[in-house]
Amino acid sequence: MDTLFSVATAALVVRWAHVIFGVLWLGHLYFFNLVNVPFQGDLDKDLKLQVNPKLLLRAFYWFRWSAMYTVILGLVLFGWHYMGPEHLMRSPGRAMWIQYGMLLGLIMWFNVWFVIWPRQKKILGGLASGTPHPDAARLAATSGKASRFNTFASGPLLFAMLGAPHFSAMSAPVLIAVTVIGVGFWFGMIKRSFKIRTDVA
Repeated sequence: MDTLFSVATAALVVRWAHVIFGVLWLGHLYFFNLVNVPFQGDLDKDLKLQVNPKLLLRAFYWFRWSAMYTVILGLVLFGWHYMGPEHLMRSPGRAMWIQYGMLLGLIMWFNVWFVIWPRQKKILGGLASGTPHPDAARLAATSGKASRFNTFASGPLLFAMLGAPHFSAMSAPVLIAVTVIGVGFWFGMIKRSFKIRTDVA
């Protein structure tokens, strides 16, 4: 009993850490897409050389490593709940929702580490050295598309992860509705981000 309790307590700590790192990851994702992108459009070229390396290198540090720890801890939790001692007590429908969220999360993690960060590293490295990368515009465009995809995907991901306990099964209409609503919400938020007033009324 004591061993089971200690293992369950460890799982609780891992779940808490998974949520904390997830908040850090998605918080920075939303910062980049809802705040930084519109801000960069209004920033003078000379100011970008001074502001972006110090600001964005810090932001990308927390962004990429919180993504890494979120995924690692999430995989540990999935192994414990759905492949370990508890798996017989878990609803198959809930497991399907979690797996759907995991799939989106893994794609988003891949985008962070293998699409977004390698390109931003070149861009910000060039700015920090005073020699902008010659392909900066192309690199930024590719990075931006991956970041937007992650923002859109985060809507259905969050619903799958947080709403899973409330569904006994996954059906095609519900899955489609969750995906459309989740993507549509963040599409609207991104559009709204460019209309936010920057003066004090």
